[in-house]
Order: sequence, then C-alpha cells, then structure tokens
Amino acid sequence: MAPGFPASVAVIGLGYVGLPLAVAFAEAGVSVLGVDRSEAVVAGLRAGRSHIEDVPAERLGAVLERLDATTSTERLPQADAVLICVPTPLNANREPDLTALTAASDAVAGQLRAGQTVVLESTTYPGTTREQLVPTLERGSGLVAGTDFHVAYSPERIDPGRTDFTLATTPKTVGGYTDACGAAARDVYATVCEDVRVVSSPDVAELSKLLENVFRSVNIALVNELAMLCDRMGLDIREVVDAAASKPYGFMRFDPGPGMGGHCLPVDPFYLAWRAREFDFSTEFVELAGKINQQMPYHCVQRAERALNDQGKAVRGSRIAILGVAYKRDVGDIRESPALKIVALLRALGADVRYHDPHVEALPELELRHEPLDRVLADADLTVIVTPHSHVDYDAVATDDRIVLDLRGVVADRRRPSVYSL
Repeated sequence: MAPGFPASVAVIGLGYVGLPLAVAFAEAGVSVLGVDRSEAVVAGLRAGRSHIEDVPAERLGAVLERLDATTSTERLPQADAVLICVPTPLNANREPDLTALTAASDAVAGQLRAGQTVVLESTTYPGTTREQLVPTLERGSGLVAGTDFHVAYSPERIDPGRTDFTLATTPKTVGGYTDACGAAARDVYATVCEDVRVVSSPDVAELSKLLENVFRSVNIALVNELAMLCDRMGLDIREVVDAAASKPYGFMRFDPGPGMGGHCLPVDPFYLAWRAREFDFSTEFVELAGKINQQMPYHCVQRAERALNDQGKAVRGSRIAILGVAYKRDVGDIRESPALKIVALLRALGADVRYHDPHVEALPELELRHEPLDRVLADADLTVIVTPHSHVDYDAVATDDRIVLDLRGVVADRRRPSVYSL
C-alpha cells in the first residue's frame, strides 16, 4: 500500500468541520463523496446551498462537479481515504456521547476495502481510535489495521469565522496507528494543508487536541473568577487585564466573558476528566475550570438583576434586549452559547426578553426570533451585550438614557453611569 495523492476522498459528517474539509479537497482537484445523515443538508448542498457560513454558496457552487453529497455510504469503497467528522457531544450527565461516531464507524466497517486510509477527526478522549475505531473496523471488515488498511487520528482545528488561519495555513497534526498509517494520513492531508506534522500515536494526537482547548478553558476560567472577585471589590476587571497585558513577557491575555460556547471549549475538558477517571486520576484543575465557566451565565443574570434594581425595577415584567446570541462574534453558531442560558434564566425570572442577532434567525427551543435592532432596543428597560457582532455600533447603543450591561467590554466609555460591566 504505497501512500500518495488521493484521487478520491469520502467525508462523513458535513457540518462545521466536514464541509470545509470536503470543499478544500474538491478545490484541490480531488473527487469528494460527502456523506451526511440529514436529507435536508444533502438536498441543500446538491442545490448549491451551504449551511455553513465559512463555506459561501459561491465557493460551494464552484466545486459541485467534484463534490457529491449523499446520505448513503454504499460508495465508500470508491474512496482512497475516508475522513470521519461527526459530532461527539456530551450527554445529559456531561459524559462523552459517541453515538454518532459508533454509527459512522459501523458504516465504514461494512464498506471498508483493502488499501484505504481511515482518519478520525472528531474530538474525543485519548484511546478512542485505538480502542474503539480500530476494533470496529477490523471486526466489521475482516481486515487488519496497519496491514490491510491505514488508520489515523487528526484533530480538527476549525475556528468558525476566522480568516487569518485557514485549513490550508493552520498546521495539521496526524497520529497513525502505525508509522505507515501516519505516513499515509500525512500524504492525504498534504493535499490541502501546507504543514502536516506526524506524532507517534493516535493517543498523542487525541490528547493534543484536548490540551489545546483545556489550556484556553483554564485561563478563561481564571480571568472569569477574577471578574467575579473584582465585582465584589469594586474594581474593573478589564482595566486590571489591560494593565497586566502591558507586560511584554510572561503573560498571555485572556478576557472575561459570559461563558464559553462552541463545539470545543465547553466539551473537551469533560472528555479529558471522564477519561482520567478510568486511570484512577482526578483532573481537579480541569474540572474546576469547567465549573467556573458554567457558572458565568448565572453571574451575568445577577448583574442584570442588580442593574435593574438600581433603577428601582424588578426583573419580573422588565423588558430586556439581548444583543447577540451566537457563541462568538460574526458567526451563526449557537452550540453551547452562554446567551441561551442567560435568556432562559431571565425568562424564568419573569422578564420579557427579545434578541437581535441577524446571524441567528430563530431560537426554536426558546420560541424566539431575531428582531431588528431598533425594535429590540425600543422601550427596553435593560440592554445586555452578550455577543458583540461587528455590524452594531455599541457606543451608539450605550446612550445616557439607556441602561446597558456590557458583558464583552465593547463600550468605549465603561465609566458612564448608565453602563454596567461584567
């Protein structure tokens, strides 16, 4: 099995990770089979409609001749490489939910042929590729990993909305089941990535992904905890961070906020903590960071209560405008967004909550829809800036006669009496 330029690639899971990857391979001249269980997603892609903001319709339309979307896995044997990019969320008990990964692994195993390279990209705990994926593929196909086919793990590094580091320019980590597996996966990704780095095992690659995001989680938790302390001490946490960040060495800036969202930061620490317990080890530092960040929406709601109380108003019956419900700036991704918890908590207290976010047309579970900015701001007793999209002039929002709770530090004059901060 001599690794080389893949003539065809199959991508299973056409979401925030899978679709950009599939399009990148198609742009490189590779024939791509895109598999997704959602008939609506597949129908949209076939019609040239992208459901992912990082893949505009123009870019998708340019590669439709080489990108065939389907709900069927029957043609997987035609692909030189199969890349698994399915969701790996947490269940209700904050433990790994590998339901989608198990289903995808079974599907690949039933179609696997000798000579193929299978790569898992979904975020997971160290040992998943070796202990879960490989046995499933071998059992279902009758083939031997590392001898008849290649297996590797390569963590996704997708940051929705980011343009300075792309799939092509962000270094790609690969961990093969064997050295030959690593080399095969490296050659697959070299088609679309400028810098592919091979590590010694899938376990190393799996843990490296968790470390990347645990690092951010822990540091965000630190500054969020200090934000709560500064609130009690009557200090401005952002002024404190600004001062510390002036040090040119030994300090990396992290800013406080209403909590973490997205597909990685709120999830990855719990994957690591769960896996660590199997080794009779408690990752107390990691778990504490997760707990602190999960509590931030509650702290934000308390700040809203106090801001209204200063005006002689109760939360119950007050009209509250929420600006931004996506988990990050200028994207429409609401996965694990702290705004959802903030809205739910305020409504539970009896508030009349409206939101403005043109990136998110509706929140079906909360039975809310996006409204124009002027309509949301009209007659609002309190305006809460949760996610600061770039289309809004927040200094214009924070007028002297409008009470604003700025959870992101985007209002220039934070000392204005009508502006409350985190």
